[in-house]
Amino acid sequence: MKVKYDAEADILIFILQDDLPYDAISEQGGVIVSYNEAQEPVSIEFLNASKRQLFNPSETNLVVSR
Repeated sequence: MKVKYDAEADILIFILQDDLPYDAISEQGGVIVSYNEAQEPVSIEFLNASKRQLFNPSETNLVVSR
């Protein structure tokens, strides 16, 4: 899994697979899930990540907890 942050768009992206997205579903709360042709999730995007306190762009570490 890869994690990317787009500071300009304030989007936190979890890349689950390297497949190209074929379809995407926008969920409530500013979450977008992209799927490949086999309908397997390939990425999850969180919009307004820093505003929602999911990510602090001034920190170099990202902590993922369950």
